[in-house]
Amino acid sequence: MRSLIFWRRKTAEIKQDPAPSKLKYRMQRWMLTPGIRLGLRIGVPFCLVAVLGSAYMANEVRRDALRSFVAEMRQTIRNRPEFMVNMIAIDGAGGDLADDIREVASLRFPVSSFDLDVDLIRDVIVTLDPVKSATVRIRSGGVLQVDVIEREPALVWRSHQGLALLDETGAHVAELGHRSLHSGLPLIAGNGADAHVEEAMQLYSVARPLGQRLRGLVRVGERRWDVVLDRGQRIMLPAKNPASALERVIAVSEVRDLLERDIAAVDMRLAARATVRMNNTAVQEWWRIRQMNEGG
Repeated sequence: MRSLIFWRRKTAEIKQDPAPSKLKYRMQRWMLTPGIRLGLRIGVPFCLVAVLGSAYMANEVRRDALRSFVAEMRQTIRNRPEFMVNMIAIDGAGGDLADDIREVASLRFPVSSFDLDVDLIRDVIVTLDPVKSATVRIRSGGVLQVDVIEREPALVWRSHQGLALLDETGAHVAELGHRSLHSGLPLIAGNGADAHVEEAMQLYSVARPLGQRLRGLVRVGERRWDVVLDRGQRIMLPAKNPASALERVIAVSEVRDLLERDIAAVDMRLAARATVRMNNTAVQEWWRIRQMNEGG
């Protein structure tokens, strides 16, 4: 009797053992793996949504309806009042340039800000000759703000095409109808002169002692400069180091009044040997005086 009771107690103790089986233990450990947990938390819902979405989009009518709904929602958002641009404001540009900017921008207001490519508009504005740089942005109140920095004319260039204004870098600013409109600006002439504006500005700086006698600079053969003075006089400069050659001529003229004499040109193309060419009247007078001296 006692053995039967002992056996029953032993069986009850075995059944009440809380330890899991090997299979259950391995399943629990497998479920605790980070990759499995991530797959159950994200992968299964994603696959379920993908399957349901694919089943829904398999029908062409449903696809067309979804496209129409998305397009309508997008258009509704685009045309909301807070996203509309109603005007353009241009700062830093003159009246004519402002009109040109409005023309090249070719915008019809009101227009949605989503339909405006400010980078493209800026690139188009910068292509205008008088524009040095520009920034374009959309500011509050539905205003397209354009800030422009204009090129400052530094020289007048005379070419076969006429007169044109150039800035200090040689960039074209605008066409010029009459020289009198910018009579205070230095004048350069000749083919290729616009490509050597920096050198021309340096020569004008050196030639300041000449004052009002200076008429302009002429590019000769697209390789060197001639300084043109009043009375038809010229200073023919070399292709290399023209500024130093011009300084030498001015220094000699200040000491000996070279440029005040009746000469046609001072040729400095050969730096080692400067040549002075007289006018015809001066040559004739020189021969007359020589003949008088010989006759005497």
